[in-house]
Amino acid sequence: MAERLFSWLLLGCALLVVSALLWVLSDVVLQGAAHFSWQFLFDAPTDAGRGGGIAPILVSTLWLLLIALAVALPLGLGVAIWLSEFASSNSRFANSTGITLDILAGVPSIVYGLFGNAFFSIYLGLGFSLLSGGLTLACMILPVFVRTCEVGLRTVSNDWRRGALALGMTRSTAIWHILLPAARPAIVAGLILSIGRATAETAALLFTSGYVDRMPGSLLDSGRALAVHIYDLSMNITGGDGAAYASALVLVTLIIVLNTLAQSLVDSWFKRRLVIA
Repeated sequence: MAERLFSWLLLGCALLVVSALLWVLSDVVLQGAAHFSWQFLFDAPTDAGRGGGIAPILVSTLWLLLIALAVALPLGLGVAIWLSEFASSNSRFANSTGITLDILAGVPSIVYGLFGNAFFSIYLGLGFSLLSGGLTLACMILPVFVRTCEVGLRTVSNDWRRGALALGMTRSTAIWHILLPAARPAIVAGLILSIGRATAETAALLFTSGYVDRMPGSLLDSGRALAVHIYDLSMNITGGDGAAYASALVLVTLIIVLNTLAQSLVDSWFKRRLVIA
């Protein structure tokens, strides 16, 4: 009897989480679809965002995400490989690095925004720009991505490492062709978490990429992300709720599409490099 009650309790928790997700998604879809049109994707915003579309904002969002991933992914993967494969378990520096990453992963995004404004925008002279915002996002998603990839690499069986050494493989070849493909699920999970957090970020971009809603001409131009646009429409613009819901629908769809695309690309890329199963 107790076992059955425990099972029903767990099922209830799962249903509660799924119901909350469906509630949010249904509200966004129903409200957003009423104000969405294909022209909405290709027009510039007018009347402070109440009319027009989100074309410049969508372009700025994609640029911010591309900059963040281009910086964070290779750096994060390198740090994860060093922590799991090269650093000694008794190394003070490695332990300090791990603790630092854990602390950084829990730092509020507004703090990253203040740091990005002080360092990238002011100290480096980038000002309010897509480059400043993208580098700030890279700093924000880096700790989670590193820790996720590190855990995935550590869970790979040592038999794979011994087998690679027995075959005469160099360490770099074993990591590139065996360990990374074996840790593919964790790397994909870290990538999906990074894309989701970077795409939906608001606070960190208020102080770095700015509010400008025109089409950016270069990476040094200011640009407004979709999440910032939604915040501005819902909080500061009277009568902007319809456009905010339509923008939120586009943002949710964009996250789903990007996550699916990223997972497919990473899976196919790693499968071509997996030399043993």
